[in-house]
Amino acid sequence: MEWISRLNEAVDYIEQNLDKEISHDKLAQIACCSTFHFIRMFSYIADIPLSEYIRRRRLTMAAFDLQTGNDKIVDIALKYGYDSPTAFNRAFQNVHGISPTAAKRQGVSLKAYPRITFKITIKGDSEMNYKIVTKEAFKIAGVKENFSMKGDECFAKIPFFWQETVQSGVIPSILELINREPYGLLGVSANINDNELSYYIAAATDKATPEGMEEYMVPECTWAVFECIGAMPYAIQELQKRIITEWLPTSGYEYANVPDIEVYFEGDQQAPDYKCEVWLPIIKKQ
Repeated sequence: MEWISRLNEAVDYIEQNLDKEISHDKLAQIACCSTFHFIRMFSYIADIPLSEYIRRRRLTMAAFDLQTGNDKIVDIALKYGYDSPTAFNRAFQNVHGISPTAAKRQGVSLKAYPRITFKITIKGDSEMNYKIVTKEAFKIAGVKENFSMKGDECFAKIPFFWQETVQSGVIPSILELINREPYGLLGVSANINDNELSYYIAAATDKATPEGMEEYMVPECTWAVFECIGAMPYAIQELQKRIITEWLPTSGYEYANVPDIEVYFEGDQQAPDYKCEVWLPIIKKQ
């Protein structure tokens, strides 16, 4: 599978640059997708956030250097991207359970996190209901928060943005704007550039955007629309992982550089029969 080969080439780049700056933009370029989509795909397939994988690999190599070389701890810290011995010591202890000084002694127990190699096994043990739709560009309006794409902390912060938005009481005003498909409350991840992600909690509408809200034009695109049934957020997280690891590799499509959309309908989101949708932007493989 070509895209699995590209992911492994991206891992090659990580391995070759563990002692240098690792550009997420370069990783995405190698994988032929946006930075946002690469970070998301990596975490779903590897079951570990990209930034955490890089951290563990660097600290694994740092342990090797401490055991086999004569470099000073401060030099090893700088080699693997730590500006101070204190920060390096704290990170090293979090992974290995001992200090860098102790790691120099023979016979101590250390942890090694091997390089990842992607090999996808398509399970196909349960059905996935989806449809392919092509839509012209459409406007969404609602509230927006910008998140840095440096590292992958944005994915941990988005749920808090949802909590803050619900608590603010603005959701009913957003729901009143809905007058076109997708007919639901939308979570839209718009990768506006390689360094910044804009996340919208919004409605598809052609009404005037109310004062205090933001608007965005979702580009014309083809989407694979997947039905999700189950309690949130577990059900949608599991579906998104299955889409990336099971459906996409055999579909004949690739990720398009257009926003991902989650569509939430009315109902009890904790109920086992709650329904929502995942809209995956796609493009035919060349």
